[in-house]
Amino acid sequence: MTEERDLEELKRLGAGRPAPERVVALYRQAFVEFGAHSLWSRRPSDHPTIAQALVVAESLRREGNMKTRPLAARIEEACRAAL
Repeated sequence: MTEERDLEELKRLGAGRPAPERVVALYRQAFVEFGAHSLWSRRPSDHPTIAQALVVAESLRREGNMKTRPLAARIEEACRAAL
């Protein structure tokens, strides 16, 4: 039986681990599409880690709206697959 890891555990596992290209593309998309609205307190990293991508997904959910949530889910799904 596989337990689904919670977000905090995923961030711990992803700390210091470079995000794969798929995650990086979604991470950058988040800043392009929603940076001023939902990620105003964050600065994009040139070389994001998996943990940084998960923080962005979390911010999209918390600070965003219904338009940001699908991208947040895609980022989290890609991070889960990478771990």
